[in-house]
Amino acid sequence: MMNRTQQILAAVLVVQIVLSAIVLWPRAATGGIESLFPDLEAESIVAMTITDDQGKAIELRQVMGEWVLPEADDYAAKADNITSVVDKIAGLTTQRLVTRTDASHKRLQVAANDFLRRVDLETGDGAEHTLYLGSSPSYGTSHVRVDGRDETYLTNDLTQWDLNATPSSWVDVAYFSVPQDEISQVTLENANGTFEFTKDDQGNWTLADLVVPEQLDVEEINSLISRVTSVTMLRPLGKEELAEYGMDDPSAVVTLKKDGETITLLVGAQDPADSSYVVKASTLPYYVRVGDYNARALVENTRDDFLQPPPTPTPES
Repeated sequence: MMNRTQQILAAVLVVQIVLSAIVLWPRAATGGIESLFPDLEAESIVAMTITDDQGKAIELRQVMGEWVLPEADDYAAKADNITSVVDKIAGLTTQRLVTRTDASHKRLQVAANDFLRRVDLETGDGAEHTLYLGSSPSYGTSHVRVDGRDETYLTNDLTQWDLNATPSSWVDVAYFSVPQDEISQVTLENANGTFEFTKDDQGNWTLADLVVPEQLDVEEINSLISRVTSVTMLRPLGKEELAEYGMDDPSAVVTLKKDGETITLLVGAQDPADSSYVVKASTLPYYVRVGDYNARALVENTRDDFLQPPPTPTPES
């Protein structure tokens, strides 16, 4: 049976446990939790450069209050996408500490020379901050580390998919668009000839020099019209025409007539690295790269591609 002294000691122990819980509970809940970037406000960020593990990099910067791609002559970027990511970065905290030493940086892929993403931030007053984003131990989580510190943390607020280093993730990829019902004539010129398509009174497209018994491949023609009235790009290049774009001797020229207006699409040289083509619309100031799957038909189609194949003769018995 417990004596008086043991009872007192037990009571003291209980009191200590309760006091410890009271003292430590707020620390766990609010945490002694700090911002990963205590001196960084999302609104103060004016530039962000993202580098991926393949060496690709993209710079996004505010110019006159608008987010742009400087490398593409300040092509407009999607501000909402950038603001969302900047808010996430500025909101990162120290809540989930993984390690305090640099021994695990390479394993967690947050080392200065081994990372999934490196994000360099610049504020309006010239201050610079760098974040490394590393491996994902579970779905929706990532390791993060601030440059110059050994501590690595776990977050579920930011992943590598939020930080793609490709322009298509940060700009509107719809480069050129015009309503099809406003187009009355389309002419395609390439190495295989000149093909003129006009719209009849019923709104159907026909080939100018069609002769009996030729029949149009309506699906192929509609596909062409769709391609030239809605052009999706891979990335913007800039406003300056470079010799390497091949516009002096284009691979294809598309002319669209619309309510007395003539619009020209030039398809330039193909890049052997990714098979993309340079494209320039006469109504827009920028040159862009367009995927091979969108431009190839304009470059390679022949007259026969717009016609149905002749019927196979029935063999005589």
